[in-house]
Amino acid sequence: MIRAFIAIDLPAEFRAKISEVQSKLYFQGLRLVNPELVHITLKFLGDVGAPQLSEINNALDKLNCSSFDSHVCGVNVFPGMNSPRIVWVGGNGDYSCLHKQVESLMSEIGFKKESRKFTSHATIARVKHLSSPNSKELISAIGSLRDFDVGSMHVDTVKLKKSTLTPQGPIYETLHEVKLS
Repeated sequence: MIRAFIAIDLPAEFRAKISEVQSKLYFQGLRLVNPELVHITLKFLGDVGAPQLSEINNALDKLNCSSFDSHVCGVNVFPGMNSPRIVWVGGNGDYSCLHKQVESLMSEIGFKKESRKFTSHATIARVKHLSSPNSKELISAIGSLRDFDVGSMHVDTVKLKKSTLTPQGPIYETLHEVKLS
């Protein structure tokens, strides 16, 4: 089985800005994501069998969305400030075509449609456990980073990625790539 997801990679030149944001988020109980691995997930597929990969690739090849510009900025959390679990930067741009088509194409081959509203974002940290004082400091830090600007990018490629979990963190490998029109 292969742990897979569909994503948009961020440009390498964003890594320094992501590191800069993360440098303001050093709290015990918060696990930072390696800036080289930060991406915008369109759909997490979970564990898929090797035979299913060609079906996923064929479905992704049917994507019919135009490329677009995205401005990556603003730090926020899921599910909310009262109980933050994920710290992220927003992907502002017209992701609606991509998200809708990926959901539709994947549901046609047996993947469940996501019930939550899609918010284009790139996870930069995960909350494991924060003490009350650290939680208050995190909320304050997030407030000061609401307008943090990572940069602008042109979204013209969607990738099927493999995620291999290791004790040192995940290793991502691109399995298939689709160019947008």
